[in-house]
Amino acid sequence: MPVPDPRIEPPAGRTWRSTAKAETRQRYLDAASRLFAARGFRAVSIDDLGEAVGVSGPALYRHFAGKDAILAEILVGVSERLVEGLGAARAAGGTARETLLRLIAFHADFATSEPDVIRLQDRELATLPDAQNHIVRALQRRYLEGWVDLLAELRPEASRAELRVTVQAVFGLLNSTAHSSAVDGATDVRGILIAGASAVLLG
Repeated sequence: MPVPDPRIEPPAGRTWRSTAKAETRQRYLDAASRLFAARGFRAVSIDDLGEAVGVSGPALYRHFAGKDAILAEILVGVSERLVEGLGAARAAGGTARETLLRLIAFHADFATSEPDVIRLQDRELATLPDAQNHIVRALQRRYLEGWVDLLAELRPEASRAELRVTVQAVFGLLNSTAHSSAVDGATDVRGILIAGASAVLLG
């Protein structure tokens, strides 16, 4: 585990111990996202996670109740961040079109920077205990309906059911890079995703 430099002040309101613990937790979450996405949740052991972080397997229990708790934190956390991004895009003001463009860029950034989390969400959501599964699905619905609300302002003639299908198609487009090796040689994946999603939503 990295040793904090005592010459550097810790973040306001935090001690070096709490800072080091938070950093270790994040290393576990990053390693778990990568390993769960590559091998599947059930195929990854506590010892695998410890090795990836550079500690013994049982050391995980100093930070999490177990593997299930790590998976829940990853999947609930990413859904919360998406909803927060929706709120930030709305708070920035402007027209529905301008807000949708900000959301497209936000989601493209997410899709290109966190492909492991996307694969994990698609494959392992059903693995979550019922309570956490319900939380994730509720957050996902809130995120989806936020996009639909904005699109409804631009397409008042369309039903909400039609708009949901459109937005879900855009999510599929934006998230597709997480499941494909075809993007490896592309130089501007983010730009291509934004252009495609904008064409579907805004014409």
